[in-house]
Amino acid sequence: MTREVAVVGAGAAGAGAAYVLDDADATVTVFEKSRGVCGRAATRRREGCRYDHGANYIKSGDDRVDELLTEDLDAGGLVDIEEPIWVFDDDGTVSEGRDADEHKWTYESGITQLAKRLFGRTDVTVENGVRISEPVRENGGWRLYDTDHQDLGHFDTVMLTPPAPQTADLLGCANWEHELCRELREAVAVVPYRTIVSAVLHYPFELDRPYYALVNTDDGHDVGWVSREECKDGHVPEGESLLIVQMSPEWSVDHYDEDDGATTETAAEQVAALLDDERLADPDWTDTQHWRYALPDDGVDGEPVERAADHGLYLAGDWVAGEARVNAALRSGLEAGDRIADR
Repeated sequence: MTREVAVVGAGAAGAGAAYVLDDADATVTVFEKSRGVCGRAATRRREGCRYDHGANYIKSGDDRVDELLTEDLDAGGLVDIEEPIWVFDDDGTVSEGRDADEHKWTYESGITQLAKRLFGRTDVTVENGVRISEPVRENGGWRLYDTDHQDLGHFDTVMLTPPAPQTADLLGCANWEHELCRELREAVAVVPYRTIVSAVLHYPFELDRPYYALVNTDDGHDVGWVSREECKDGHVPEGESLLIVQMSPEWSVDHYDEDDGATTETAAEQVAALLDDERLADPDWTDTQHWRYALPDDGVDGEPVERAADHGLYLAGDWVAGEARVNAALRSGLEAGDRIADR
C-alpha cells in the first residue's frame, strides 16, 4: 500500500528526504511557502552575476553527502572554492586562519542547484507558495491546512523542516491532543537562533586578495563574514568583484528593520575599512537579504523527536542535526527519509 507523505519545506533537508523517499513505496508532496527551493541555500542573478546570498557553500567531511554531490548527482557545474578562509578580530586585524584543505562546494549556477538537482531526480510534487498553518491529527495520520484554511489533504506521514521557531509555531497550532505535542513544541522552541542581515556589494573592478573569505573570530565586530563571489567559477564576470557581507547577529537584530540603503552603506563602509580599500565604500550596485532565522546555535533534544515518529511525525534540518551547515541539514533530511522508508 502506497503511503502519502507530506514534507513541509523545500530546503536542503526537505529535498534530501524527498530524494530518499522517491525510491520508497510513497507518494511525496512538498509544501514550500516561497517561490523557490533550498531555503537559505539561495541564489540570485543580477547584471551577469550569480551570487549565494545566504549559505555560501556546502562543506565537505560528511561521507554520505560528499558521495551524493560528487557521484550520485550530476557533478557537472560543481565548483570547489580553492582559496582559504582567513580571520579578523574585533579591531579589524586580518590574519591567516582556517584550514584550506576541506572542500567548499557550490555550483556554477549557484548553491540553490543542490535542491533543484535533488528534486529533479524524483517524481515528487513540489507545491510552491503554500504556507502550512495547521496540522491536524486524524485517523492515524495528518490532515494539513494552509493559511486560508484550505484542506490540503490527508497524509500518513508528515515531516517538518522549517527553522525551529517556525516549526514550534506549527506545533503550537497543531490539533493534536497528546502530551507529546506540548513536550515536542517546548523542546523545539528553545533552540537558539542567530539573525543575520546580508548585504551584497558589486564593484566594476577586480580585488586581489589571497583568501576567499574573512570571518570574525571574536564576535564583536559589526561584520561577521565577508566573502568574494568571484572566487566561484561562473558567478562573476572577469574584471568585476562581488562581496557577500553578513553583518553580526547583534548588529542584525538592532538594525533588522533599517532601510536597505542604510544597511548597504554601513556594510560598504565597514568593508572598506576592514580591507583597507576606500574604493569599497562606493559599490555600483547593491542587494540585501534579511534572515530572521539564519543559523541555529544548538540542536533540539532528540528524545521527543524520536518519539514523534511513532505518531507519523518527523523533524529534520540543521537544528535537528545540531550543526548550522547545509551538509548537516541535507544529512538530517536523508536520515529522516531513511527512517520513514524503513517503517
